[in-house]
Amino acid sequence: MIAIDNTLVSEDILEKKFVCDLNACKGQCCVSGQSGAPLEESELQIMEKIIDKVKPYMRADGLAVVEQQGVFVVDMDGDYVTPCVDDDKHCAFVYFDTNKIAKCAIEKAYYAGKIKFKKPISCHLYPIRVEKTKYYTTLNYNKWSICEPACKCGDALDVSVYLFLKEPLIRKFGKRWFNKLEKFAQLKLAS
Repeated sequence: MIAIDNTLVSEDILEKKFVCDLNACKGQCCVSGQSGAPLEESELQIMEKIIDKVKPYMRADGLAVVEQQGVFVVDMDGDYVTPCVDDDKHCAFVYFDTNKIAKCAIEKAYYAGKIKFKKPISCHLYPIRVEKTKYYTTLNYNKWSICEPACKCGDALDVSVYLFLKEPLIRKFGKRWFNKLEKFAQLKLAS
């Protein structure tokens, strides 16, 4: 682990290669898993504030779930997450494009200029998972079989996880923090 300010970063984030390949995986991370996308407490109010502008981009089944459960629920671990549709476990905010790729209605509203919130930071940072401990915030690489195409694409393009996720890492931790991470990665590569 690498210590940067009050964070501990797994070296896998510097060493593993990753570039999403939506044509291959079809956005499986939005439709598979044990529960919805993790939400930070600071995002709950944002989700409630933007929902009316996101609704036009949502599917009917997702809208029904949000109307019934709200824009977030508490999962079996006691964490805030986006609600899921039935037993399919796909996120209520999923829509499918013409190529049957799962995409985010929140992000679609963002790109349409309707909202200023791109999407939950846990989604933006994936495959990095962030956890808070008593003293540190840890960043770990989450290996998942559905992301094999992204690993192959990252290998082919020679793009490390941290570089692929530069934008969300800066969004979450700031430019100064990212510069420290990048400097460490460059020193590690040089040695």
